[in-house]
Amino acid sequence: MAEGVRFTTILEGLELVMGLGIHAEELAGPQRVIVNVRMEVDYPAPPSDDRIEQVLDYDFVRDDIRALVAGRHFHLQETLCEAIAALCLADARVVRVTVRSMKPDIYPDAAVGCEIVRGRGAAAQ
Repeated sequence: MAEGVRFTTILEGLELVMGLGIHAEELAGPQRVIVNVRMEVDYPAPPSDDRIEQVLDYDFVRDDIRALVAGRHFHLQETLCEAIAALCLADARVVRVTVRSMKPDIYPDAAVGCEIVRGRGAAAQ
């Protein structure tokens, strides 16, 4: 980007109760999943008027993730993360996104998760 600025917009600790997994107990009912999203967002200039219209409103990410998982069962965390990344990259200002999902209740002594980084153009590297 020539003369613009880049901000990182973060959604952290979004707790969802959703269908995720391949094991019988995971297929039987929903479980807690924690999602974290970091979006690198390019703007032509820093926001000067202190107005939400000048920046990416992270409400869309939270609302769209909730809509994405409502009534749907994902077998893989990788698939869930890819779907969330695609939601974020649908906004042309988002040049790179990191998505992490964690299943905190699978093991008594550890959480399990997946993290991906996706981008467009040079940011895809």
